Amino acid sequence: MNQNFFQKNNHKTIEKKIKDFLNHQKDFLGERTVNSPRAVGDAIQDLLQDNFHKFIGEDGKNFNSSFARRAMADLAFEDKLGNYYIIDVKTHRLDTKFNMPNLTSVERLSRFYEDDSNYFTLLLVSYEVLNNALVIKDVHFTPIENMNWGCLTIGALGWGQIQIANSNFISINEKLTRKSWMLELCDTMLEFYPKEILKTDKRIEKFQQIKQFWLKK
Repeated sequence: MNQNFFQKNNHKTIEKKIKDFLNHQKDFLGERTVNSPRAVGDAIQDLLQDNFHKFIGEDGKNFNSSFARRAMADLAFEDKLGNYYIIDVKTHRLDTKFNMPNLTSVERLSRFYEDDSNYFTLLLVSYEVLNNALVIKDVHFTPIENMNWGCLTIGALGWGQIQIANSNFISINEKLTRKSWMLELCDTMLEFYPKEILKTDKRIEKFQQIKQFWLKK
């Protein structure tokens, strides 16, 4: 693998810059919108799209924030070595009991990672609402291959969607390699698909019974 932005620990500085920046934003959310996770997520994403180049500074170039809603990325940039980073921004209110966001399709990620210079990167922002004000508690800026599989799961949509199993539990291991992570993805999918086949067989059987019921009417 090529040397990349994260091996230099630059991302730790970025995390702190983003946390400080967001916590110093005043009055960008009203009393109604601050209690809407969707509105908060959209507002934070807009702020990051407008200012992300400032956090990266001279370590990045060719910044882009113009992506369709269904695209893998909300932001993107290149580093000086020509590596390409697409960034998926996710926000999470900490007092919610359950949050299982989709990250990306296993098929799209597999194609994207055929090029070693591509990085699918997560920008995870956790927050609380205190006295109708937003307080950013944690920011994680990490490539997906540093996310432990213990905090991920697969959703049954299309080829399969990688999801965070519970946004209240994030586990990052920067010693993980892309090869080991992708091999675990393959093992996970090879276990996942047979279970989906069994579910499909049961659904076929169920609707065969329903059809017979209606044929007899």
